[in-house]
Amino acid sequence: MRLILKISWLLMVMSVPSVGNAFTLKSNDIEAGKLMTKSHEYIGFGCNGGNLSPHLSWTGAPKGTKSFAITVYDPDAPTGSGWWHWQIINIPLDITELPQGVGSVNSHNAIPKTVQIENDYGVPGFGGACPPAGDKPHRYQFTVYALSVETLDVPATASGALVGYMIKSHSLASSTIESLYGR
Repeated sequence: MRLILKISWLLMVMSVPSVGNAFTLKSNDIEAGKLMTKSHEYIGFGCNGGNLSPHLSWTGAPKGTKSFAITVYDPDAPTGSGWWHWQIINIPLDITELPQGVGSVNSHNAIPKTVQIENDYGVPGFGGACPPAGDKPHRYQFTVYALSVETLDVPATASGALVGYMIKSHSLASSTIESLYGR
């Protein structure tokens, strides 16, 4: 009986996937379930923050990854379809970290080969949080995707929905940090 239990336990342990190589998104600037700082608030629409994209880094990309994409989405925006704050695609495989501010419209730290899609504010690049004053804090989903292709061939003016579709159709794995912001 003990031998059967030991074998059963060993088989169970061997069947548990290793979490050491999990695809993981991290940040020095934002935390899951925590409020973002004003530096990540938009400038405009009644908001007057710093409009800086946060630092992001990731590890554990799965085998077959050829590029990365990052999206920032607010599912709580009162639009009926949420709000795309940032979509940056065609991030080369050797890039696994973005410094704070790299997504800002006037950034001088642009990453070669990447495309920053026009956000729902109508400009390419990062558009910070700007929920309506008095709303409960909105959720901001920062997601990195490991993609099976080097390049997503979409125009910078493509809709957030189209880009999201293309990202998800080539996604091997993803990791998300969901931060909050209210005013």
